[in-house]
Amino acid sequence: MRYAQPSIEAGIQKLVDQGVSEIVLFPLYPQYAMSTTETVIEKAEEVRKKKFPKVKINYIQPFYNRDIYINCLAESIREKLPENFDALQFSYHGVPERHIYKTDPTNTCNLNDCCSRDSNPSHKFCYRHQCYKTTNLVIEKLNLPKEKTIVSFQSRLGKDKWIEPYTDETLETIPKKGVKNLAIVCPAFVSDCLETLEEISVEGKEQFQHGGGESFHYIPCLNDEDRWIDVVKILCEEKLNDFYLV
Repeated sequence: MRYAQPSIEAGIQKLVDQGVSEIVLFPLYPQYAMSTTETVIEKAEEVRKKKFPKVKINYIQPFYNRDIYINCLAESIREKLPENFDALQFSYHGVPERHIYKTDPTNTCNLNDCCSRDSNPSHKFCYRHQCYKTTNLVIEKLNLPKEKTIVSFQSRLGKDKWIEPYTDETLETIPKKGVKNLAIVCPAFVSDCLETLEEISVEGKEQFQHGGGESFHYIPCLNDEDRWIDVVKILCEEKLNDFYLV
């Protein structure tokens, strides 16, 4: 794990002790972000160069728009959606705006229309674009009208400006716009954690009801669903095959 145990170093060491010299490393973040995907790769490379220079590591890239992932996520949501809801909210983990600008190789990002363009070199590293792309692909699979969906960003910290709109503020204001029955999902995570179970399922529900909302339905992450494990297997097998193509 990046910030817990067993550490990335311990994981690599365990494999090396078994005679492994070629490793597939899977950052479990659907969308690329400097603070998540990039830090995992940087840490793994730091450990590899320092302690395991003969080990080769192949990294699985963000999968935010892969059909197998979108189908998996859409079906998981479909099965858990309540019968009656006014809106489905996609709440992604937030990042500071400066992270978006810093990872833009084109220096053209304006945190607005560039995220919705069909093709832009910056999209490979644009977390905001990738979040909206995941959302659009999922709602297309679910055959939901866009006006019945909301995108927001949670978990902001510090004094920096983070990408908007903010989840907490959205939850308090949408009841006044007629959203009384809300379903909410957190697609930046593949497994539930404090940011989903506490910040959204508990605190988010309180914020929504404080704003006048009535029914709040949190949709769990993919966790250990069989369909998600199948996706992990396929993505890992694809990357394993790369070793044999060299």
